Order: sequence, then structure tokens, then C-alpha cells
Amino acid sequence: MKALIYKEFKLSMHPICYIFVAAFPLMVLIPSYPLGIGFIYVLSCYPILFLGANKGQQSNDLLYSTLLPVRKKDIVMARIITVIFMQVAFMLIMSALYPLARFFNESITAQNPENAPTIPGLGLNSFVLALAFAIVGYAIADLIFFPIYYKHGKSIVMSTLLTILGFVVYIGVVTIGLPFVPGLEILNQLHVGIQFICLGAAIGLSFLAHYFVYKISSKRLEKVDF
Repeated sequence: MKALIYKEFKLSMHPICYIFVAAFPLMVLIPSYPLGIGFIYVLSCYPILFLGANKGQQSNDLLYSTLLPVRKKDIVMARIITVIFMQVAFMLIMSALYPLARFFNESITAQNPENAPTIPGLGLNSFVLALAFAIVGYAIADLIFFPIYYKHGKSIVMSTLLTILGFVVYIGVVTIGLPFVPGLEILNQLHVGIQFICLGAAIGLSFLAHYFVYKISSKRLEKVDF
């Protein structure tokens, strides 16, 4: 497994993935930018730069991996771990930038209260809750993408379209639309302790979801005849 993960980072993952993961969290610093939208960009690493379109299919990465003296289910597990690493790295960088984002927004508000930046949906004061929603969203995205992709080992277009569509609808509803529902504006005033409880629950759901991602995807890959 260690060798497979090493291969993922050294051979399979396109270098631009690292740029995307490092650069797109900076969007949290943009005043009035919807907090949930930034999480979507990690998914661009899936089809275009990581799981096939630029390197994987053209170099037959999946076929090469299945020819190695390893189990097919380990190939799936290594890729899931790599994808989770990208997601976690993205959220950690965004979390590190969060205090600076709060400082910028508070400075603009203090200097010009009449034109204070307003973030649609969940605001910066609900940042931990937004992370919880994003973690669940990534789990949903992986539940869509991986089983479709590994059914034939080349279903990039269909898996990408359904994954991005599902994630956009989900993240749009829970981080942008939901706080505007009458009675749910309380989401922007939740105590940080409750937000961390939600975050813990989201992490637990993510582990459970990725277990099913692994089981379903590995069974489907076993049936693929290259």
C-alpha cells in the first residue's frame, strides 16, 4: 500500500493538482465571495488532472496499475487516500487563511460600515459549519464518482458531470440557500462548540461513506477486463 500511495503522488497526480489545492483556498480572502463555492474547485482535480483526462488514460495508468503485483482493491484504496489527502490539504489551507479573511472583512466593515461585505449564505462566523457541510459534500461526490469511474475504468465524462452536478446542487443548497429559509438563519449564529460537534459528525459520516466507496469501487474494478 505504501508503494502504491508513493506511485500516486510521484507518477499519477499531475503537478497542477498541487497548484490548485494551494491556490483556490485563497478565494476565502475575497470579500463577499460565497464561502461554499471555493470547495467546488477541488473536484476539478478529479477528471482533468488526476483521475484520467491528462495523464491517467493517455498513459494507461489504470491498466499499468492492474499489471503490478498488487490487489485491485489496493489500487482503489490508494487512490481514495490520495483524493482525501487533496481534500484535507485544501481545507487545512483554507482554515489557516480564515483568521486573515476575518481580519480583512472586519477592517472593511470598520472603515465603511455602510458598504460592509456580506457573504451570501453561511458567513465567516459559520466557517466550521461550512467545513462540516463541505466534508459531507466531498463524501457524496466520491460516492458518485468512484463507482461510476471504476465500473469500466474510463467513464470520465459521465462520472465528472454527475459528480460536479451533485456537489454543486448540494453545496448550493446547504451553504447558500439553506440559511435564507425562514427559521434557519440561526445557522449563522450557531455557537462554535455546536459547529465543532457538527464537524465531528461530518467526519464520521465521511469515514462511513468512503468505506462504501471503497467496497463498491473495488468490486466493480475486479470485474473490469482490460
